[in-house]
Amino acid sequence: MDGIVQELGVGTKRGSDDLFLSNGPFKMNSQSSVNGNDSKKFKGDIRSAGAPSRVVHIRKLPMDVTEAEVISLGLAFGKVTNLLMLKGKNQAFVEMNTEEAANTMVSYYSTVTPLLRNQPIFIQFSNHKELKTDNSPNQARAQAALQAVNSVQSSSGLDSGMGLAGQSPVLRIIVENLFYPVTLDVLHQIFSKFGTVLKIITFTKNNQFQALLQYSDPMSAQHAKLALDGQNIYNACCTLRIDFSKLTSLNVKYNNEKSRDYTRPDLPSGDGQPSIDQTIAAAFGKEASLLGAPGIISGSPYAGAAGFPPAFAISQGLSVQGVPGPLGHIAFPAAAAAGRMSLPGFGAGNCVLLVSNLHPERVTPQSLFILFGVYGDVQRVKILFNKKENALIQMTDGNQAQLAMSHLNSQRLYGKPLRIAVSKHQAVQLPREGQEDQGLTKDYSNSPLHRFKKPGSKNFQNIFPPSSTLHLSNIPSSVSEDDIRMLFSETGGVVKAFKFFQKDRKMALIQMGSVEEAIQALIELHNHDLGENHHLRVSFSKSTI
Repeated sequence: MDGIVQELGVGTKRGSDDLFLSNGPFKMNSQSSVNGNDSKKFKGDIRSAGAPSRVVHIRKLPMDVTEAEVISLGLAFGKVTNLLMLKGKNQAFVEMNTEEAANTMVSYYSTVTPLLRNQPIFIQFSNHKELKTDNSPNQARAQAALQAVNSVQSSSGLDSGMGLAGQSPVLRIIVENLFYPVTLDVLHQIFSKFGTVLKIITFTKNNQFQALLQYSDPMSAQHAKLALDGQNIYNACCTLRIDFSKLTSLNVKYNNEKSRDYTRPDLPSGDGQPSIDQTIAAAFGKEASLLGAPGIISGSPYAGAAGFPPAFAISQGLSVQGVPGPLGHIAFPAAAAAGRMSLPGFGAGNCVLLVSNLHPERVTPQSLFILFGVYGDVQRVKILFNKKENALIQMTDGNQAQLAMSHLNSQRLYGKPLRIAVSKHQAVQLPREGQEDQGLTKDYSNSPLHRFKKPGSKNFQNIFPPSSTLHLSNIPSSVSEDDIRMLFSETGGVVKAFKFFQKDRKMALIQMGSVEEAIQALIELHNHDLGENHHLRVSFSKSTI
């Protein structure tokens, strides 16, 4: 019968749509589509292959591609008005709202090879001018995906056929919920999937990791913003917030771990820093050997944490699972994604930290347990018997250890900046029976104060660098603002501001005179008994009062 999809022999060359089309308008019913995926009506005259049309033909799609992923290919160019999925043939038809939008899309992808799930796909004009939808159940799924994606596109302020005249090729990127270190190289790997990245500058502002990233053209910036804004780099954390910058070009002076001009490899590193960490350089030079290596990164930032399915599937690179749109299956080198390559010698299983430059007369195992417990579940703490300015801290896994090190290194505790490095020890040994220890070694493996033991805890999404503002929770109704101000003043710091949450008086923000004062207050008052069986919960906040 007309319209039945025929198998195409290997090596056979056909024009666009030759697989599908009989002469004239026809309907593909469920029997004529491989696997019964979709029913569809085509309406319109047959056009010569390659002639401009609102309908774009996409070939060689991954087997398990979703409707949302296919739709996302057209989002940067205008509104997607219709979709036909032919999953059995790894093909699809996308209808744009205007011929101009389709023409821009095809022209763009003729210069930048589109990737879905790290697989190159092929895009060209269809021989048909429009697609007409029927009411089959499978087509309803495609229409639902269209409606959902287009609603997101509308809320982003992108009208149909919106032009790019005057739009900047520079994006401003904020990474929220920085649960896991994000490096310049991780950003480059992600954003380069949408175009040529020329320059990146990273910095911290308002206690948030931010970046400015310049593409070679505004279209690439538009495409990346639509695909990545609001997506998580890692499961349930490291959320990308993306806007267009008012800048039209970036001026990069140094090539180092904070800034990079990919068009100027001759730039100095500045401040005697190496231009690119040699470990990273080696990793990228041997990228092929790293792809698919098991165990380079944990799916959950806390390896093995129940209730956190892997965000990354390691198969020829890393792909973010469970996320609609292009980010869901961008593959990039596992070592770069781990962010761990900036810390030479740091292994996934190395969970013990060596902390030095401690105040020997004031530091205790309990104070280190509380402070490092903000970034992971501390298992054991050992202050060295003969060198009390040094301590070993064992976290649950290497990911927690890196997180604690990245946030706490150089922070001041009792007047002295912490010096944190990865220890050569794989575990902290408890003292043997009868061995003199003076209470300097503590086992916290069964502590009820672990913040991350409970699967799905909100604590996973509220990890921030040390700041002068603290988030307080579990405050009983009988405790007043004056009570809390007095309590925190007794830690030796100055309370600069305080406010209860309007919608929930059990929570509040309190601002201390400095980050060091806030650290000391957190150590002394986290789990403080406020009466009525309420123990105060204290953590660092990204907010200001």
